[in-house]
Amino acid sequence: QVQLVESGGGLVQPGGSLRLSCAASRSIFSMSWYRQAPGKERELVATISNRDITYYKDSVKGRFTISRDNARNTADLQMNNLKPEDTAVYYCYGRSVLGSTYWGQGTQVTVSS
Repeated sequence: QVQLVESGGGLVQPGGSLRLSCAASRSIFSMSWYRQAPGKERELVATISNRDITYYKDSVKGRFTISRDNARNTADLQMNNLKPEDTAVYYCYGRSVLGSTYWGQGTQVTVSS
């Protein structure tokens, strides 16, 4: 079993920045960030593999950057130029080589003036 713990959410004004961090209890193949806004389905925001291959949702390309530190088993999401539509609960997601999946508890990000 892998434990994922997120941190770094909060309230920020439009155009501002936040950095989310996800700490895994042990090494994991790929790590991702999902988000879920009220009344909407959970959606994939960004993914990074253990070889630093990345994927981004179109609406966050150029604004968000996902990175990982394999030595510390962490994955960060740097979010710049935040927009009100980025408001959501952000979840860390991990997948092992064998396909086991894990979720963090979520952290709230609110973009509002």
